[in-house]
Amino acid sequence: MASNLLTDAALRRAKPSDKLQRLRDGDGLYLLLRTDGKRWWRFDYRHEGKDKTLSVGVYPDVTLSRARQRAAGIRQQLLDGIDPSAARKAKVTGAPVDVVDAFEVIAREWHARRSETLSVSTSTNIIRRLEVNAFPWIGQKPVRELRAPDVLAVLQRIEARGLGETTRRVQQGIGQVMRYAIATGRADADPTPALRGALKPVTVRHHAAVIEPAELGAMLRAFEGYTGGVVVRTALLLQAMLFVRPGELRHMEWAELDVDVAQWRIPGEKMKMREPHIVPLPLQARKILQDLHPFSRGSHFVFPSPRTRKRCMSENAVTAALRALGFPGDVVTGHGFRATARTLLDEKLRYRVEVIEMQLAHAVRDPLGRAYNRTKYLEERKDMMQAWADYLDKLKAGAEVIPLRA
Repeated sequence: MASNLLTDAALRRAKPSDKLQRLRDGDGLYLLLRTDGKRWWRFDYRHEGKDKTLSVGVYPDVTLSRARQRAAGIRQQLLDGIDPSAARKAKVTGAPVDVVDAFEVIAREWHARRSETLSVSTSTNIIRRLEVNAFPWIGQKPVRELRAPDVLAVLQRIEARGLGETTRRVQQGIGQVMRYAIATGRADADPTPALRGALKPVTVRHHAAVIEPAELGAMLRAFEGYTGGVVVRTALLLQAMLFVRPGELRHMEWAELDVDVAQWRIPGEKMKMREPHIVPLPLQARKILQDLHPFSRGSHFVFPSPRTRKRCMSENAVTAALRALGFPGDVVTGHGFRATARTLLDEKLRYRVEVIEMQLAHAVRDPLGRAYNRTKYLEERKDMMQAWADYLDKLKAGAEVIPLRA
């Protein structure tokens, strides 16, 4: 057995970085230090020729000493010829220990590996959908025996409850688990492609957005007159001007703003695609943020909660402000400003679609299918963001006809 490498002092000193870190203690045990500071004990092992990973707890709730005790118990199970993952599952559900290829066992193994690269909320939502909608019916079925009718029955139960989007996501999750099972040699086929056409098509509901210039101008004037607080009024104005996702705006921190180059640099863990993103800041945004700073003093968040400076404002703050100003949900949403910018930057200001899409933090690829890096089109994006802010100022002043960009 290899000697242990970690110490309590080393664990306390460890700091998160922009990459996942594995602090190894030897013989399979390690601490996974995520970019968001979360620390999870993991144990890698091999059983019947297959590599697997088992969760051992969360640090510091599970101390180094306790993690080593649990790791020793796992090693003893392996010496006894028992798969620790299957044994743990059997303890929880009462299933036979030898059902190592059951769908739920494989799904949890797949999820444990995938969750290392996901936000906590996204990871929780993925496994929760399977726990509620799939495991009760196909969880104990061996993946090699899972057929299209089995999956269809699961999905039709969800569909009957009127949850079309959940149906789609559960089907997607089952397919990902099955492809993982195929890759690890425990299944021969993925039954989900055979379901094409067997379910009702999902109607995509787009976020409501204002795309008429005159209406947008009137809305911006209403924002300027909002009396519900400087922080929320600023959020309304910047939501329209920067057109980031509402959650990204709420979690903006002063430390992410680079005043020297007039950029907001959003860390990857805050982005939907888990990639860092740059938002060039036009002159108007910089002035707005400068005026806001005294109102958020004492918080590292640009938009702090009125209840505590340790948290950002509620996700409902902007929505509530829109409703208070008389704009219902079928007219505009916070997320809808992205569609507003996408439409008017293309149709009125005539910027290239790929530049707009890059600024929206969408996946933009080159002719070979490779994703562009975050600095692609940065100069054009800087020009575009300033032009967009100027355009909004003209609309707010009452202009209805804006000359097309040469």
